[in-house]
Amino acid sequence: MDKVKAAIIGSGNIGTDLMMKMIKYPQNMELAIVVGIDEASEGLAMAREHGIATTHEGLEGLQKHPLYKEIGIAFDATSAYAHKVHDEALRADGIQVVDLTPAAVGPFIVPPVNMEANLGASNVNMVTCGGQATIPMVAAVSRVAKVHYAEIVASVSSRSAGPGTRANIDEFTRTTARAIEEVGGATRGKAIIILNPAEPPMIMRDTVFTLSEGGDEAAIRQSVAAMVAEVQKYVPGYRLKQEVQFERFGDNSKLKIPGQGEFSGIKSMIMLEVEGAGDYLPSYSGNLDIMTAAAKATGELLAARRMAGALA
Repeated sequence: MDKVKAAIIGSGNIGTDLMMKMIKYPQNMELAIVVGIDEASEGLAMAREHGIATTHEGLEGLQKHPLYKEIGIAFDATSAYAHKVHDEALRADGIQVVDLTPAAVGPFIVPPVNMEANLGASNVNMVTCGGQATIPMVAAVSRVAKVHYAEIVASVSSRSAGPGTRANIDEFTRTTARAIEEVGGATRGKAIIILNPAEPPMIMRDTVFTLSEGGDEAAIRQSVAAMVAEVQKYVPGYRLKQEVQFERFGDNSKLKIPGQGEFSGIKSMIMLEVEGAGDYLPSYSGNLDIMTAAAKATGELLAARRMAGALA
């Protein structure tokens, strides 16, 4: 079977960066068409320059296009509201959907954590940029210890937070917190995002706190290092800022977390930074880069499964 044809819906920053990754690093997918709603958008212009079909008539334009019947995978980089409409139509026509919005219609996906278990899903959700950066670390601790509580703080440059991100801050925190629990394995999760106006712009920085029991510090440190290596396979700029830091809380000095209760165990602090690849967006936009890189990695696995099924 030839490569699986794919569509990108949304010609803004996220959609355009994903497009450039698919053009520069081809594997199992062939980008067939880019969909937007602004005929003069830079993303659609760049697609045309690379010989990729476009439409500025949104989903309706995609459905009318001759290539539509050949599309196997569609990436939605629009908004949570629009995605619900797009998803219903695309799935009805047998197209697998990779959702880069906070809509969370399908299962949350973090490629090195749970992608293999969800290859058959008709819609997969890429959580949030903060989730893609931090949930692998929560999961790394969860696989060697019981994580009672996990809290993440994602700090990104104000310049890399466009109107879509700003309009979806509440969805970001709720969606990320839920995915910390459902994918990361924490009993309770919390997410915080900080938009930093510093100049020159800072690259994405993330701090992950976990409170766990049943595992030792060496096992946690080793598991974290192994997971960092897995994420680096598709996000080379993903790295630890320093060694994992630990603090112990015994039964005679339990840690009190407001709204959660008292806990004993090991508190781990994992500090990360994410530098973008610079495929379209500036390298400081690691928060956007990790979303598009994770979406592409997910799409490649979905496409490989479709190709294998066609050959079977």
